[in-house]
Amino acid sequence: MTIRKAWQMGGMIAVLVTVPAWAQSSQPDLRAQDAQETDAFLVSHPDLRYRKHGKEAQARGRFEDARRYYRLGARYADKLSQAALAEMWWNGQGGAQDRAVAYAWMDLAAERGTGFLLGLRERYWAGLEPAEQARALQVGPAVYAEFGDKAAQPRLERELRRGLLNVTGSHTGAVGGMRMVARDARGLRYLEPDVFYRDEYWQPAQYWQWQDRQLEAAGRAIGTGSVEVGLPATVPGHQD
Repeated sequence: MTIRKAWQMGGMIAVLVTVPAWAQSSQPDLRAQDAQETDAFLVSHPDLRYRKHGKEAQARGRFEDARRYYRLGARYADKLSQAALAEMWWNGQGGAQDRAVAYAWMDLAAERGTGFLLGLRERYWAGLEPAEQARALQVGPAVYAEFGDKAAQPRLERELRRGLLNVTGSHTGAVGGMRMVARDARGLRYLEPDVFYRDEYWQPAQYWQWQDRQLEAAGRAIGTGSVEVGLPATVPGHQD
């Protein structure tokens, strides 16, 4: 028997189907990173979804849209979205240039003590005039009040809990020989439930630890020259 759950997302019907092993033919499974890029995953991870949209808009030169998307990602405690937004404010990309506001956003992005983001924050501070530094300190508290982890992490955690309930209707962990199929605008995608539903992708405490590992990997990959955003990549030595 096939178990099906469908929901509406942005005018498109996304469907998750659990099918018996004998019906799967020889279709390959997606790797973890590929699973994270499916609409079925991103609908419940707005931090990653909006960062992805922001990166795509920026690559196409739609800088105002990119700012908007990064700001939405920032509301869900996505530090790379916050850092990318800081860079856009610093460079006047997609809107006004305001280096004091840019510093406030980069200070927020470095909130968890991530090394390369702290380095960018200090570089920003050194580049500000004294009057800009003073205004950055005035702007910062309002940015933290809405987008700091204390306010933003609970928003994302609610989405994760809702996602576990809405995507499958129930999640008991053991799925035996059953697999999942995501059907969206990109076609049919076969998913391993044990990969898709790893605790580090859905349970808040584990999720933030996973995100910290992604930030560390991003720092190793890009250094401190600029902020390069995207979906999380596999951390060397860690199964993702």
